[in-house]
Amino acid sequence: MNNSSSPSDYKIGQDNVTPFGLDIHNPVFLISGLSILVFVLITLMFQTQSAEFFAWLRPAITSTFDWLFLSAGNIFVLFAVVVCISPLGRVRLGGQEASPDYSYIGWFSMLFAAGMGIGLMFFGVSEPMSHFGASMGGITLGENGIRTDWAPLGAAAGDVNAAKNLAMAATIYHWGLHPWAMYAVVALALAFFSFNHKLPLTLRSAFYPLLGERVWGWPGHLIDIIAVFATLFGLATSLGFGTQQALAGFSYLYDWGTGSVAIVVLITFISAIAIASVIRGLDGGVKLLSELNMALALILLAFIFLVGPTKDIITTLFSSATAYITEFIPLSMPFGREDTNFSQGWTSFYWAWWISWSPFVGMFIARVSWGRTVREFLICVILVPTILCIVWMATFGGTALSQVIADTSAPVAAVAQEIKLFHMLEPFPLSGLLSLIGIVLVLVFFVTSSDSGSLVIDTITAGGKTDAPVSQRVFWCSFEGLVAAVLLLVGGSEALGALQAMAVSTGLPFTIVLLLMCVSLWIGLSRACKAIT
Repeated sequence: MNNSSSPSDYKIGQDNVTPFGLDIHNPVFLISGLSILVFVLITLMFQTQSAEFFAWLRPAITSTFDWLFLSAGNIFVLFAVVVCISPLGRVRLGGQEASPDYSYIGWFSMLFAAGMGIGLMFFGVSEPMSHFGASMGGITLGENGIRTDWAPLGAAAGDVNAAKNLAMAATIYHWGLHPWAMYAVVALALAFFSFNHKLPLTLRSAFYPLLGERVWGWPGHLIDIIAVFATLFGLATSLGFGTQQALAGFSYLYDWGTGSVAIVVLITFISAIAIASVIRGLDGGVKLLSELNMALALILLAFIFLVGPTKDIITTLFSSATAYITEFIPLSMPFGREDTNFSQGWTSFYWAWWISWSPFVGMFIARVSWGRTVREFLICVILVPTILCIVWMATFGGTALSQVIADTSAPVAAVAQEIKLFHMLEPFPLSGLLSLIGIVLVLVFFVTSSDSGSLVIDTITAGGKTDAPVSQRVFWCSFEGLVAAVLLLVGGSEALGALQAMAVSTGLPFTIVLLLMCVSLWIGLSRACKAIT
């Protein structure tokens, strides 16, 4: 592999432009598309059996492979740190003379919107509440829902502040360095091999140092097909969370329904907006919506910070960040854990979800990161979003916890996950408007995720092309909404469990792919570093 390579030097499959305008790149497009279509049809035909299967699948995988998910997450963080502080960090994406295409503000906005927007809206209040309650397995609760038999962070048993700090630390652990390190590994690999070696912008290209020319054969096809499955089902999970929360919000504000018809109508409506965004392109669609959503998110964040329990939020911000650092290693331990509900029910699912999202987020980050050095890239992609997540969780989760500590009968303590955000906003002035802004944020994050995801899947199935027909992106955008709707409908009362089961099942094989990607990326960066010294 050398710097004179060009995308035209590599042929992944035979182009076949159909009358529908699809630039089908065999066999990845056909195998991926047909497999997902078969999955949808079988799921709809055997709904009862499918629901039972999904209910079994997630706990079976997370309980068996929790050690793998936790170990892999630690490896990705360690790998990113080593690359960042080593001489490899001097390598610039696109060549040493390249300059960035986007400002820091535009770049950060797209990173945040693509990375975890819907998740932060859904879990920003609910997860700290869950950990403060009974999420860590084997914990006995007092009458007010606070742990009484455990001494977190070395505090006396029943210490409310210590319980609060550990709840926040556990939450930040799931949204901080680990997930962003996973995204960064994929994004850096894709950007480096595409920009610096002119290989197609697709997952297989990241394995050229390991597989050589075989990446253009079936080993490469398999990598891309797994990436498509992981991306689509990871996206479907996020879209499912967003749909549930948006419907719960509309029902809370306007007494709308949350049944099957409402699910189909909302997903259809949002998918239509996402398709319109797809047609407008990256700058006119995703970038514009990402910046709009970032502005709305900051307005909501600032309002809660200033009007809410500001002193408590500031205290929570620093105490939770400190607790995150203090408890980082204990929370990350993959072996010898007694709190299996936390490691299997929470962390294993999260890591599988983030890993299944990594092709989508990674490729999207890669496309907008031309001209950054490897060190700048890793610092910005990992640390900046982590800090923002800490601030977000401290503001939203910290406010909810303050409400419960002050009044154990606060409504936010007892309601379902998808509606906790709106009940947390209830005591605020203009609560109806704030809740509406929250719903709009969920919906726009929905659009940007669907739009970006369809762009990424289209690029993978088109063999790395970034100028495939728009009709092809519309096809994948529609498919994402279809899969999310089918899993929500079939799952019934356990709809989110069905979505999570598919994210975990696709995240498992892709964990192995990412670990091998670290090896390949190290080899490639080492060669590039030698060339500039």
